[in-house]
Amino acid sequence: MDRTIASRRYFRFWRASRQIGVRTAVISVVAVAAASIAPYMAPLVPEGLADIVTVDAVTRLLQILASSMLAVTIFSLSVIISARTSASAQVTPRSHQVLIEDRVTQNVLAMFLGAFIFSLVDVIFLGTGLFDGATVTVILGLTLVVIALVIWAILRWITHIAELGSVTATSRKIEAAALAALDARRALPCLGARPLTAGHLEVPARAASFTAWDTGYIQHIDLKTLSSAARSGDGNVYVAVQPGELVSPGDTLVYYTAELDEARLRRAFTIADRRVFEQDPRFGVIVLSEIAQRALSPGVNDPGTAIDILTRLARVLSDYRDETSSEKEPLLPRIWMASVTADELVRDAFDPIARDGAGTVEVQIRLQKTLALLASSGDETMARAARAASDRALRLAQPALALEEHRARVTELAERV
Repeated sequence: MDRTIASRRYFRFWRASRQIGVRTAVISVVAVAAASIAPYMAPLVPEGLADIVTVDAVTRLLQILASSMLAVTIFSLSVIISARTSASAQVTPRSHQVLIEDRVTQNVLAMFLGAFIFSLVDVIFLGTGLFDGATVTVILGLTLVVIALVIWAILRWITHIAELGSVTATSRKIEAAALAALDARRALPCLGARPLTAGHLEVPARAASFTAWDTGYIQHIDLKTLSSAARSGDGNVYVAVQPGELVSPGDTLVYYTAELDEARLRRAFTIADRRVFEQDPRFGVIVLSEIAQRALSPGVNDPGTAIDILTRLARVLSDYRDETSSEKEPLLPRIWMASVTADELVRDAFDPIARDGAGTVEVQIRLQKTLALLASSGDETMARAARAASDRALRLAQPALALEEHRARVTELAERV
């Protein structure tokens, strides 16, 4: 929840930390630091042990480790590239984000590269004569620790690589990302702001506007910065866009009645060339739906995957609650923001599947059962959206299904929604 309304600076730090290069660089710095502290640990080595360990023996061990880690790192990179290519072809191109940010993959690759750099640095130090005596023993001890970590990483990588890039594993990761975004919105309706709807409040006519300066998607809105600016300017801010929305120069981002610095308003918005999952629950739902659409294409023809995605969408949306009806006190009372509606989520999730699977009876049956489940979830807005989606799906299926008994079965299920 904290990440959902985090500042823009923290959001950028968080996004950077999910990049494979950043994590690898950190591990590499740690590896160099470990090699550099060896002389300071030398006084702790018993004299008898220092006499046993030779520079040549440790150097050979480090050379073997360095060459092995270089080969393993190159192999791992090729596996990651293959997994991304497979996921783009079999799942959806939008799935690459969860593969790039996979923590196990990043940690394992960082460990391999860190071990390679550690070995390389120590070989250089030993070859130049900078390390001798008890320091060589310390290097041997550190090398054994690194080898143990590498073995643990390889065992973890073997388990993980078996399903990396598969449809099931990728779908599971996207489901988790979509569920996390919706859970955050449920815990903090409207990201902590007051709901901005026709039934609650309209934007005052005297409000000034601030427009977008670039074309792209709203990745993140720093609502805490907007709230602070509204308090200092003794007014309100009305956010006119949602995270994930496409904007272009001239599109209104916010209306405001306070005395605000436009540079400060600009710092509150992150506009980039792609959507991310953190503040954008609709994006996760859309990506899940795209997996089902790909599975239902004539070239793939995999209704089983589409049915699996419908089950995942049911889990993601079953706990949805209308943000405008929340009784929680808004965390940012001077900010007003539109809610993510049940109708938007249901249309994003099920309309494309209903269209592409119109002639597949097993998909239509599971679709109607899923919508019936959502209609009984306890939220009235979700129930209305599910019933409307059921009606649209039925109208698409009736002319597409070949057998009368199939049409009758789908119609019967639709009437129960």
